[in-house]
Amino acid sequence: MHVRMFAACAALLAMCGVLWPAADAYRAQIEEWRVHREAGLKADGGWLTVTGLFWLHEGTNSFSSTSASAAILLPAAEGVRDGEFDLHNGRVLLRLDGQNRVLQPDTAGKPDVVTMGSLTMFVIVRGDRYGIRLKDNNSSLRKHFTGLHYFPVNADYRITTRLVPDAKKIPILNVLGQVEDTPSPGYVDFELHGQKLRLTPVEESPNELSFIFRDLTSGKDTYGSGRFLDTELGKDGEVVLDFNKAYNPPCAFTPYATCPLPPKENRLAVRIEAGELKYGSH
Repeated sequence: MHVRMFAACAALLAMCGVLWPAADAYRAQIEEWRVHREAGLKADGGWLTVTGLFWLHEGTNSFSSTSASAAILLPAAEGVRDGEFDLHNGRVLLRLDGQNRVLQPDTAGKPDVVTMGSLTMFVIVRGDRYGIRLKDNNSSLRKHFTGLHYFPVNADYRITTRLVPDAKKIPILNVLGQVEDTPSPGYVDFELHGQKLRLTPVEESPNELSFIFRDLTSGKDTYGSGRFLDTELGKDGEVVLDFNKAYNPPCAFTPYATCPLPPKENRLAVRIEAGELKYGSH
């Protein structure tokens, strides 16, 4: 009798929108994650500050905020000077203020950064192409940012599964049309809405997995090219897929990113109504 009464009270509380402590704690965890996610986007040097991408040609590539003939035209801002990037056989030399310095690209970990007032520049390498990524802490993208929006938190989209080991390299296409064979440690199987599904991660670093996926919300409610989901590889291969933490790639916020696209095996024929919604009209 008491058990039935308890169940009836629990159902009534649920109908009224009252959360049990565990559910309340989970919602608070997701809300905290969202706060950190948005803070990272808006931070100095975050993706909202990325305002340019300039591909270098072999030889001298000048930069300036005043000369229209410069290969790289920079915004007019305090502290900006004229200089040159010299690309020769895969090495980029910076000439600035009468000094020369070889710049390490982003493939070496943290790239060498050139700072001029609110602007920063550094070398990126994509395939056989060398470019200069420009960031501006005073960018209009950052100033006019309207905030992130999400599907309601839903614990049903937090799924525990295990990694099936199958180490190999999978081809990942990026928005530049380049394909890179990327290490993957295996795949995960799971069930959602009565459908059996599979996702293949790429390995960002030891015990850290990144899933690039597309679902039936893509292009409607969520970003058209797909979304990202990061997770840890736990003990005995445990993997928690929490789609409430699915987020948009940088290309959703700036046209100067070089985002990877979901591999064909990660295009899911199901709606995943969890995580980050599309941003603006980009």
